[in-house]
Amino acid sequence: MHQRISKKIIIYLFLFFLFATINNKFLNNVSFPNINSIKITGVNDEEYQKIQKDMSHLTYNNIFFLDEPSIKQSIYANESIEKLSIFKNYPSKLEIKIDKTEFLAITKKNGLSYFIGSNGKMIKMENTNLNLPFVFGNIDNKEFLRFKSLIDSSEFDYNNIKSLYFYLSNRWDIETHQGLIIKLPKDDLKQALNILTILLKKDEFQYKKIIDLRQKNQVVINEK
Repeated sequence: MHQRISKKIIIYLFLFFLFATINNKFLNNVSFPNINSIKITGVNDEEYQKIQKDMSHLTYNNIFFLDEPSIKQSIYANESIEKLSIFKNYPSKLEIKIDKTEFLAITKKNGLSYFIGSNGKMIKMENTNLNLPFVFGNIDNKEFLRFKSLIDSSEFDYNNIKSLYFYLSNRWDIETHQGLIIKLPKDDLKQALNILTILLKKDEFQYKKIIDLRQKNQVVINEK
């Protein structure tokens, strides 16, 4: 449907410039409509007001020659935005649909608290009631997203994680809400997580304090 509309616009513009070139007097008397309405969805009131203010200059532009890359760059300056779509509702209305990033964890950097978003960015943390894992260590966001993806592909419940510890060796430890410490290996993480889910289903592992999976083909249990 959108492609069909675009073809109509191209034909319209071609005919317009064709006849306008023939008749300069007609060109001087005709103007394209300017944008008179901008609809924004997917954000809270504060974000809505900011984006509306940033986009206010668009009311002086006509919709046919809209600079979409510039608009997207301006909106993506908000770190909490995952993706957005811009729809032209001809002749003079603009619709901007925004998808916010999902907050996956909390961490600290240079003394400040940040959310880690599913878009791989750190978003300065405001007051929130979200119950998210806290990540200790100087993390690499891409490494965290890869680790989160591995957890999601296993049977281990990410929501059961209280804290995550990231080491310079690119190794992770998990602390659950029940106080269980899980020491994971640097490599073969998926295999380790699969072993972990099997162990946690067994009654004898329900009250252990530490499960150490760092050695290949070996599980070390500590009750203290």
